[in-house]
Amino acid sequence: MRPIFLINGPNLNLLGEREPEIYGSLTLADVESELSSLAAERGLPFSAFQSNHEGALIDFIQDNCPPGCGVILNPGGFTHTSVALRDALSAREVHLVEVHISNVHAREAFRRHSYFSDIAEAVIAGLGTAGYRYAFDFLSQDPL
Repeated sequence: MRPIFLINGPNLNLLGEREPEIYGSLTLADVESELSSLAAERGLPFSAFQSNHEGALIDFIQDNCPPGCGVILNPGGFTHTSVALRDALSAREVHLVEVHISNVHAREAFRRHSYFSDIAEAVIAGLGTAGYRYAFDFLSQDPL
């Protein structure tokens, strides 16, 4: 039984109020609740964490994510900047799915580079908050 962690980076706490035309109207609490319900139905351990601070995200990964666990990561703005967060995930040897609510490839040029895509088993972009559910479904498969 692989634990699954939902980790969201900066500004994802503003889901539902920040640029709803891009990010939709669901809140992060809505997303967390949906995945928590799915985890309970499937008997999987689940935990969610969000921070606007890179070090807090790294500390969470180091303190909570055992090797082989599943991680759904929306790194937000850290997608394009955080080697340190990437290194924390690599060190833990997690099963990683990178999720972006918007299609980052159809936005500003700087959003098209990710420090996480090459270590992720899958990347989901542009499917709105449904991308989180697809990532959860993928990570809850046994075996991966």
